Amino acid sequence: MTPSSWITTWAGLIAPEATVLDVAAGKGRHTRFFTDRGHRVTAIDRDVSALVPSDTVEAIEADLEDGSPWPLVGRRFGAIVVTNYLHRPLFPALFEALQPGGILLYETFMEGNERFGKPARPEFLLKDGELLELVRGRFSVTAYEARMISQPKMAMVQRIAGRLA
Repeated sequence: MTPSSWITTWAGLIAPEATVLDVAAGKGRHTRFFTDRGHRVTAIDRDVSALVPSDTVEAIEADLEDGSPWPLVGRRFGAIVVTNYLHRPLFPALFEALQPGGILLYETFMEGNERFGKPARPEFLLKDGELLELVRGRFSVTAYEARMISQPKMAMVQRIAGRLA
């Protein structure tokens, strides 16, 4: 599967030596993208069977929604990448896991997406401006969008690229 165009567009913000945390990594499209760029990647998901651990890929199997403690306590990353995933209780842990000056690349569905299919439930859709509010006062925002996209399919998304102050 092809990496998100949002991620590929803003990946250059990430320092070459930075370790990337790929949250809800799935089949590893962004894990592969960043390892191909020379980054070490920690990929976390409830199913990591599609990921191949190596010298540059650490695969951590964890259900981030079952109430278990954050599995990466005390670890810091130069970048965090999240696409097509929203579990609001994770935001404090994600922000804590980002090194000062680290890059957050986040892209997921927002209100209005219910007319295009799944996800349609409010708990899986960002509210208008929600990403901007979450980073206000903590991040320098390089880019932000809240809009309808048509590729790879019609969807309403919010996406942000920012540097932790």
